[in-house]
Amino acid sequence: MNATWNPSAPGVLRLPSGRLIRGRGLRHPLPEGPAPDFALYLLGHQPPPVGWEARWLRWPDFRCPSDREEAAAALREVWERAAGERVEVACGGGRGRTGTALACVAVLDGVPPGGAVRYVREHYAARAVETLWQRRYVTRFGQPGQPAAGR
Repeated sequence: MNATWNPSAPGVLRLPSGRLIRGRGLRHPLPEGPAPDFALYLLGHQPPPVGWEARWLRWPDFRCPSDREEAAAALREVWERAAGERVEVACGGGRGRTGTALACVAVLDGVPPGGAVRYVREHYAARAVETLWQRRYVTRFGQPGQPAAGR
């Protein structure tokens, strides 16, 4: 595939490399336009089936991922696939877990871990990354001893 999102579509985050990823909340209706080619769903329970390729990462609301190594691999897959596919990252509301995941993907894209939350808040949603634990997860993502599968 070589299809990406419309950069001005709701919820689309442009990374410094130019990759586009759509973040959204699953409690909201599916946005108009093309469907994702691949999605990563961040929920405490398995999501319902969808008509595109999807991966589920166990990630309880207001917390960090249950398996950090699995999370690092999933976030790396998001970053890699966003180079030429429509990739979506979503949780229930589209802010806390989704914002945290997008900030980690921004780290993979070269944004310093200490500035990734600010980057996502400026370019995706002002209230992204909701908890102190989520902010700490992002700042530690990619540091020695922490799984991140960095570039």
